[in-house]
Amino acid sequence: MTVNEIKKYRKKDAYSYSFGSFPTFELLQTKPELLEMILVHSDINTEIQNKLDSECKMASVKIIQSDRHIEKIRDKDNCFMIGVFKKYHCKLNHNDNHVVLVNPSDTGNLGTIIRSCVGFGITNLAIIEPAVDIFHPKVIRAAMGAVFKMKFEYFSCFSRYDQEYGNDREYYPFMLNGMYRLGTFEHPGNKSYSLIFGNEASGLDDSYLKVGKSVVISHAHSIDSLNLSMAVGIGIYEFGKS
Repeated sequence: MTVNEIKKYRKKDAYSYSFGSFPTFELLQTKPELLEMILVHSDINTEIQNKLDSECKMASVKIIQSDRHIEKIRDKDNCFMIGVFKKYHCKLNHNDNHVVLVNPSDTGNLGTIIRSCVGFGITNLAIIEPAVDIFHPKVIRAAMGAVFKMKFEYFSCFSRYDQEYGNDREYYPFMLNGMYRLGTFEHPGNKSYSLIFGNEASGLDDSYLKVGKSVVISHAHSIDSLNLSMAVGIGIYEFGKS
């Protein structure tokens, strides 16, 4: 593609953007083959520009300085670097532990969850539709580029995920009416597991009580529930300890 083809992000397009230097460097270092170009603004920090010049030269990625194109697509005035990259598809690893998100709807939450997952060693994410677009620039930014270290796959429903990855795997749906309190049991060390979380507003419906061992995160009764990204962070941390 050419720089003149760049426009505001649309889900239907074959490319997306990494807004800011940190996620763009993560993209450059992790998946340079996806990069079409990196746009820089004339106000970019000199030290960052020098680092970018060096890494792009090694990776054979072109840099284009264009204030006009950056200002056209960025959503914050302090964004001075944007990576333009091709969207791609992944398959999950059957033998690894997974996080499963059922109908996530918030870009910031999804990005934060991805960053936490990678930080605690879970790099496989199943997303049950309808769901937010993982390639939305707000997700990329909230994940601080960690999305490029994550395998992810979309499924039309949970049963499709179960058909493909459920064999010899332990399921742990996190629910307000879960049967087992987090931290009071151990999961089998010889089996991979999937931690399942519901939508930010509605959580998981009662049908998930029949899916594996349902888990509740105990908290004070002065709130009705935890934020989704917080619940996922607590869940993956606790399971990572055992």
